[in-house]
Amino acid sequence: MRKQLLLATRNRHKKRELQELLADMEVEILTLEDVDPIPEVVEDGETFEANAVKKARATAMAAGILSLADDSGLEVDALQGKPGVYSARFAGEHATDEENNAKLLKLMESVPDEKRTARFVSVIAICDPQGHVETVRGECKGTIARIPAGNGGFGYDPLFIPQGYEQTYAQLSAEEKNRISHRGVALAKAVPVLKAYFAARQS
Repeated sequence: MRKQLLLATRNRHKKRELQELLADMEVEILTLEDVDPIPEVVEDGETFEANAVKKARATAMAAGILSLADDSGLEVDALQGKPGVYSARFAGEHATDEENNAKLLKLMESVPDEKRTARFVSVIAICDPQGHVETVRGECKGTIARIPAGNGGFGYDPLFIPQGYEQTYAQLSAEEKNRISHRGVALAKAVPVLKAYFAARQS
């Protein structure tokens, strides 16, 4: 049986990051560009889990291929967990990364350094073509910087300083970020789930 895994994303940054993190698996990694068009999934869940499950299930059942969907975002303690599931559209429906970052910095202007704590969260859902789904969750704690720094990564990476570091996500190498990131942690938990799925179909 051909081992295929469909990543339910059109985000080129997320696609590259997921492909790098799954490079050691003997699996053909596909994205939504590699399959027949699938209706856009509306991410209207109130949690990362709800959105990830909805995306994975809709993609797997439409394409007939084991699918992996990720929903991730930034939770800032001083903002009661915002932007959360609205991270990608914090400053508006079609906001750019720069606009989202600018809004976050504006809201955090008066927050003292010791209260600028935050975490990146990633929930990964893996769903087979029959609709059976499993989820795993990864987190990376840190703080919000006062000015953007670094040219790597995407989203809020230039503002997020992971715990134990003095650099932002965007200042770290891709290898270092993948090693500690929320998505890296979640994918490490997802690999045994994927291996078990493929092993069951070979036995």
